[in-house]
Amino acid sequence: MSFIPVAADSDFPIQNLPYGVFSTRDNPRPRIGVAIGDQILDLSVIKHLFTGPVLAKQQDVFAEPTLNGFMSLGRAAWKEARALLQSLLAVGQARLRDDTALRGRAFTSQASATMHLPAAIGDYTDFYSSRQHATNIGTMFRGKENALMPNWLSLPVGYHGRASSIVVSGTPIRRPMGQMRPDNSKPPVFGPSKRLDLELEMAFFVGPGNRLGEPILISKAHEHIFGVVLMNDWSARDIQQWEYVPLGPFLGKSFATTISPWVVPMDALEPFTMPNPEQDPRPLPYLCHDQPYTFDINLSVALKGEGMSQAATICKSNFKHMYWTMLQQLTHHSVNGCNLQPGDLLASGTISGPDPGSFGCMLELSWKGTKPIELGQGQTRTFLLDGDEVFITGHCQGDGYRVGFGPCTGKVLPALMPA
Repeated sequence: MSFIPVAADSDFPIQNLPYGVFSTRDNPRPRIGVAIGDQILDLSVIKHLFTGPVLAKQQDVFAEPTLNGFMSLGRAAWKEARALLQSLLAVGQARLRDDTALRGRAFTSQASATMHLPAAIGDYTDFYSSRQHATNIGTMFRGKENALMPNWLSLPVGYHGRASSIVVSGTPIRRPMGQMRPDNSKPPVFGPSKRLDLELEMAFFVGPGNRLGEPILISKAHEHIFGVVLMNDWSARDIQQWEYVPLGPFLGKSFATTISPWVVPMDALEPFTMPNPEQDPRPLPYLCHDQPYTFDINLSVALKGEGMSQAATICKSNFKHMYWTMLQQLTHHSVNGCNLQPGDLLASGTISGPDPGSFGCMLELSWKGTKPIELGQGQTRTFLLDGDEVFITGHCQGDGYRVGFGPCTGKVLPALMPA
């Protein structure tokens, strides 16, 4: 237990301790903090307490405005920092608890803080690693017999996304403009997307990178994964459908991607590992690993439209439904010698489970717009309307505590028509 009070349903007990970047009205400089209960522990204030063998000469990483420097230090530094933080925050430890002056400077309420992107994201890659999602989408557009493309069971399919349009939770999202071809018998048209969608995803931040030309072995991949966030990969399905052949997603994806502000470290998720999914056919040797790296993370999506008094849950899923693991994604990404860097973000792709209530996007939930999604309060949706607000949440349930990720939200604003 922590000496900081933590509510039973809090996402941030002492077993979690996620990292984020925040600022306050009286100090607008972005700085690194750790969430504990409803408070933020400012690591820039207590950086002098990191005196262990790894961090004693690296204390200044906690004074930086992003987590990139800390991410780059690797697992030994991450473990050392976590051990110190859990010790400092423990209910029986006086070092921080009883230093009134230091404690007053070190803690800030989350309610009074503004959250920022946790890292300077140099590159962003989105995978397509849920078999149920890939099967559903393939069935819609190609039929059951050809639902999965020939390569899908052999490698984690992905594409390089747009890092500059990744935003932190709470940032409004502007409906995108683009080309669409709603009627295949007529020429394409230009205008606001009419099939704006959400995508329930998770993503991980890369820690230490690799040199150009030197792949990361799967036996070492876990050493390069810093932590995990929630993600909403907003998608304009009508723009995407017209543009994606032959080179894949472009403007239908690059207009916005939302992530939660708190990065949950892998050590906090370790108690919630599960056996990896059975993969048939067996992957090529460079993608094979015995290390359990599948996680029992409960996920949900809620939607609140204008005029609704409360949000309606439209999806309940779980991260355990992924077919390709994060270790396989990272290893495959680097196998050609691609150099990953601290702060790079690698996303899961839409997370869909086996039943309709666990489908992770509206394209699936409404089955290509043919089955309206009931929200209650007299409202239905097939795709997102202006004014809709999306809430993604996630947590692991422990014995008497939960490890959560905080909010991942965004509200849809009307399109801006070009002059």
